[in-house]
Amino acid sequence: MSGGKGALAIVLHAHLPYVRHPEYPDFLEEDWLYEAITETYLPLLEAFDRCVDDGVPFRITMTLAPPLVSMLRDELLMSRYAKRLDALCELCDKEVHRTRGDAHYGPLAWHYRDHHYHLRRLFHDRYKRDLVGAFKRLQDAGALEIITCGATHGFLPLMAHPEAVRAQIQVACNHYRMHFGRDPRGFWLPECGYAPGIDKFLAAENIRFFFVDSHALANAVPRPRRGVYAPVFTPSGVAAFARDPESSMQVWSAETGYPGDGAYREFYRDIGYDADYEYIRPYIQATGDRKNVGIKYHRITGKVPLSDKAIYDPKAAAAKADEHAADFLFNRTRQIEYLRTAFGSGGPPPIVVSPYDAELYGHWWFEGPIFIEKLIRKIAYDQDVLQLQSPVDYLAEYPEQQVAQPPMSSWGAGGYSAVWLDECNDWIYRYLHKATERMIDLARDYPDASGVERRALNQAARELLLAQSSDWAFIIKTGTMVDYAVRRTREHLLRFTRLYEQLKAHQLDEPWLTSVEASDNLFSEIDYRVYRPAAAS
Repeated sequence: MSGGKGALAIVLHAHLPYVRHPEYPDFLEEDWLYEAITETYLPLLEAFDRCVDDGVPFRITMTLAPPLVSMLRDELLMSRYAKRLDALCELCDKEVHRTRGDAHYGPLAWHYRDHHYHLRRLFHDRYKRDLVGAFKRLQDAGALEIITCGATHGFLPLMAHPEAVRAQIQVACNHYRMHFGRDPRGFWLPECGYAPGIDKFLAAENIRFFFVDSHALANAVPRPRRGVYAPVFTPSGVAAFARDPESSMQVWSAETGYPGDGAYREFYRDIGYDADYEYIRPYIQATGDRKNVGIKYHRITGKVPLSDKAIYDPKAAAAKADEHAADFLFNRTRQIEYLRTAFGSGGPPPIVVSPYDAELYGHWWFEGPIFIEKLIRKIAYDQDVLQLQSPVDYLAEYPEQQVAQPPMSSWGAGGYSAVWLDECNDWIYRYLHKATERMIDLARDYPDASGVERRALNQAARELLLAQSSDWAFIIKTGTMVDYAVRRTREHLLRFTRLYEQLKAHQLDEPWLTSVEASDNLFSEIDYRVYRPAAAS
């Protein structure tokens, strides 16, 4: 119970697109997962575990998106990650030798060696290569509230068929139940993408709350009396919590956010590009192209060229993270004190919702996990104005809230759908919508399939879900790894179409089906009938 204190809900959204390529011994885009484990998930787990071990009370809300959970529990990917971590430790050993006698780089090379050896021990010895299980234990201990997300992070407002929305939500919830042994209580709408009516599919899965961006509540009907500092119940009874713009700005802002401080590690300066080519060759891409390897010797410094960056000082960076945690807490306590005065007495205290991509903490902002741990400890011992709560705790304590209908919205640039529906990526939707129509037809035509037909139908559902991932449209829009995103969209749609045509012709190619099942193997529990026509629900 809060005892009338204000609430701060820190929400970390952990999601990566499903990238698994068993057909190649080494695949560049799998690095997205390996880097996130090394730089975000292991450091966050250790920070949380230290607080639990020390008896520090805290509650953090964290999304573990279904594709990420599937990859973290995939034997092939975890085996590959273990080898990648071994190679990184080997490179650290070589760096210690290479920089011996160098007063600046030598101690930093030892720092990285100790750090990565420690992470390897955590991965193998403490967490037994099962990070999902480690997060689950933190949930079981009451420290985390783990929520789920769209099955493949599909942007729900652009799905033209209610069956597609239902499938993204229901498949995700069933996947969560299989891995966490209970119903999910919260749901991260992919990209915070909401449209009226989505809430009824969440209610059908007994979801209690979800998140929207600030303008969604500002434009809700009727307008919420407490702005973004209290939830509203949607018409279906599921609570919508909105992002607080002030606390978001302190961390996210490219100009004034904490991660841009000159003391922090520079993300874009890496020995994968700085080191002698023949020396670094065994640790870069199999093609011979350079890439980041995770050892970075420089700090942000300021607005200077990468070549002029100063040497990184881990102790100074940790001290800065402590300072920033104190500043963040000071601002939140002042904010909540102001809001309590503005709202007056008699009602529930304000809740400040601060959601972030989890990968910001550690991957993009190397000192982010230190910041989180420092903040947790300061909230527990250095103030009495607020407490960390999950939205589900707040609803349990204050079950009476205003009813309102938020409009279509997202947290993408512009606030609506422009990121995922643009002249560069709009071509994908005619194919996604046609595939959805065909999947609905299959679910109607095969009300209770068995054997190889059931396998083909389930695989068709997987391929459609994978094609719907919002990551592909986002990547095409931002122009980062466009060829890969286009390739993935086309491959999943082509596999779906081939399965559809074989099912319609009653001529299934079982050897090919087996190979596709082995490649796109997430959602072992999937039931294609999730796409049954809405009228038959």
